[in-house]
Amino acid sequence: MSALPLYLEPRTEPRLAALLQAEDFTHALVDALGSPLGVVLPDQIADNAERFRAMYRKHRLGGQIWFAHKTNRSCALLRRLAVTDAGVDVASVGELQQALGAGFTPDRIMATGPKSPEFLWLAARTGVTVNADGRTELDELARIVSSYALPRVRVLLRLSAFEASGVKVLSRMSRFGTPVRELDSLLRTAERHSEAVELVGAGFHLDTTSTAEKAVALEGCVRAMETLRERGLRPRAVDIGRGFGVNYLAHQEQWERYTTELTRAVLGRRPALTWRGHGYGLRDEAGTLRGSLGLYPGYRPVASERYLDELLSAPAPSFGGRTLSTVLLENLYDLYTEPGRALADQCGLTLARVLEVRSTEAGEHLVRLAAKADDIGLEDHGIVMDPVVIGRDGGRVDDGGDAVGVYLAGSLCLEADLISRRMVFLPRLPRPGDLLGFANTAGYCMDFQAGRAQHLPVARKVAAWRDGEGAWRWSLDEEYWPTLCQEGRA
Repeated sequence: MSALPLYLEPRTEPRLAALLQAEDFTHALVDALGSPLGVVLPDQIADNAERFRAMYRKHRLGGQIWFAHKTNRSCALLRRLAVTDAGVDVASVGELQQALGAGFTPDRIMATGPKSPEFLWLAARTGVTVNADGRTELDELARIVSSYALPRVRVLLRLSAFEASGVKVLSRMSRFGTPVRELDSLLRTAERHSEAVELVGAGFHLDTTSTAEKAVALEGCVRAMETLRERGLRPRAVDIGRGFGVNYLAHQEQWERYTTELTRAVLGRRPALTWRGHGYGLRDEAGTLRGSLGLYPGYRPVASERYLDELLSAPAPSFGGRTLSTVLLENLYDLYTEPGRALADQCGLTLARVLEVRSTEAGEHLVRLAAKADDIGLEDHGIVMDPVVIGRDGGRVDDGGDAVGVYLAGSLCLEADLISRRMVFLPRLPRPGDLLGFANTAGYCMDFQAGRAQHLPVARKVAAWRDGEGAWRWSLDEEYWPTLCQEGRA
């Protein structure tokens, strides 16, 4: 058994790292606005969008980058993104209303996901692009357009259940989209509603990190585009959805060592590393390891725009082995992407104040925070990484002293309200009044599942940026506009 602490240090790029080091600033924010507190970095999302755009340029492709708005409810991130050339992917009436109010014009908004009649009505009324999931949506959309004498609506067809040519590639089932084998029936529906909808392309949504699966889907979409053209249509865009991933951890060796030691702990070959033996999907059956690790791959050297690069560079067997980007380029197709987590990478953190530190009957250190587990939804999304201790009297604690393993508990009167079921190793034992900074929570982990249980407040949210002299400034999230940032740099 190794006595070394099992750190999982978060990866932090310069802007987020600087915010974590601004101890007086972060403490002042929490003192004023309470714990927990979400802090977003609007300038970072603009930088991330440019990284994706640079990959488009590398492959000489045109098209749109659509931010998956469901990733984060922030007004500030959306308003800052509106200043770029990116678009936004909305999945509800509320998201569509917010996107319009943030400055996005309808040609830069795409409606995706399951759609209510009200959502389809507003999408058709405003003239945004609709990513249709199937025949039922097309019928309802056409009825709305006809009933209110609206202009034709731009529509993409979301497809699924693609089959590989040559070597079979296993693909998981998806409840989204229409199986590609039903394309003919879907097209007949679209053609019947040709006065109401304009087919502009096809796409897919796959919940997988496998580039091989997505390459099969992209190749299948190009073949579907050929079918559309044979029917006399003029499609121009292929939408490859989202799922580009994020690299959350700074060190690969830490991730590999932790997962190895977790396996040993589940098998009883070392002391427990989790609360009451939680196995994250792994279990011991008579000395044999069973199950599968239910954690997000925390260290991903190929993620975000680099993942897009790898996908576009993959060969397309049914097109003579040419790369997928070459096939798109030869057909003059635009590329649509819908990054969510990848565009929100490094765009924020969640701050929580330490309320109590005590020992359990088993001698474990339990740190109770002024926050609920759903305010810091890292583990709900299978993400494990260390928070940063931000002390009042000594600032951020990076090293020195004795490392200590702790469990992080929330403020709800529930045994299950654990912010971390894994033992988190910190450079020192936190003290009441310290802050813990949970890095990189803007992508799904800040407010996606937050609720008001026990009448405890949902985390407030602020936007932070640095002015021309390098000083940190902030505003309430809903009060942020890009003009504030420009004024601060004047």
